Amino acid sequence: MGAMRPTVLLFDIDGTLVTTGGAGRRAISRAFEKLYGRLDACESFSLSGMTDRAIVRKALSIIGAEVSAEAIDSIIACYLSLLDSEVQRAADREYFVHAGMREAVNEARSRTGVAVGLGTGNVRQGARVKLERVGIYEQFAFGGFGCDHEDRVELIRHGARCGAQLLGAPLEECRVVVIGDTPKDVAAAKGIGALCIGVGTGNFTPQALLDSGADFAFPNFTERGALEALLHDR
Repeated sequence: MGAMRPTVLLFDIDGTLVTTGGAGRRAISRAFEKLYGRLDACESFSLSGMTDRAIVRKALSIIGAEVSAEAIDSIIACYLSLLDSEVQRAADREYFVHAGMREAVNEARSRTGVAVGLGTGNVRQGARVKLERVGIYEQFAFGGFGCDHEDRVELIRHGARCGAQLLGAPLEECRVVVIGDTPKDVAAAKGIGALCIGVGTGNFTPQALLDSGADFAFPNFTERGALEALLHDR
């Protein structure tokens, strides 16, 4: 039985859809080394759940550099110029789609009234590079990206609006589901009144995600109940 209401699905990327073997962290660290001579700019904090621009903002502050839109833009541009090479050199054993995710995305795309998109802190070009390596970027028709807004709640809101527009339905009439692996994903979902499905494929356990407010949480998307939570209204 399909979803009862028009449904917008927003999948996070890092730790949720894929693991990239640290390619993104290496690329952003190299960008700071290239522009500021500091390879250690991002070493003192976790990048999990942060948007690309928020990562750069925090790292600039840590190294005592000027924090401005222009400085952030320059680092992001340098990061993107380095990302493809880091993605391509990652070993296959370290760079993969998480269990059950290809099948979940394919099943969702087969359903009428379901819009399948991304909800990620990656800027759009970074998302493309990361997902093209594993052949799934074209599966997502729209998204909310780190270039749409630095704040995760607002980029998720943007993605939800894009999905509703694609479905031709008012956003307030849609069921919106955010799928993520961090408490920041949960908080962003709750920030727009969406459901959240947590997956323990990143740095947080399913129980930690439930404790942070996720409506459902599973070790991965091969678990019983995961597809039902994704696609069936409740």
